[in-house]
Amino acid sequence: MITVKDVEHVAKLARLELTEEEKETYTKQLGDVLKYVEQMNEVDTSNVEPMAHPIDFVNVMRDDKVYYEQTKEALMQNAPEEENGFFKVPKING
Repeated sequence: MITVKDVEHVAKLARLELTEEEKETYTKQLGDVLKYVEQMNEVDTSNVEPMAHPIDFVNVMRDDKVYYEQTKEALMQNAPEEENGFFKVPKING
């Protein structure tokens, strides 16, 4: 059973300031949630297989295919300056 003290404790942990009315409301709401969970615990699930997802599905992925659309020479034509086969850029002082 959830008490107002429990709600106050959780509110303190979450750094929330609650009014007395909010404390009463949340106490009832949390109590209702716990009652519902207890109801679910009463259901016989002994013949139910555990699952990670309610829908069976298979991850469809394509095979990776390595291909080169451009050659290094074609890419280096875009370089304003080149040095030893690499783009030459200004030095950055940090």
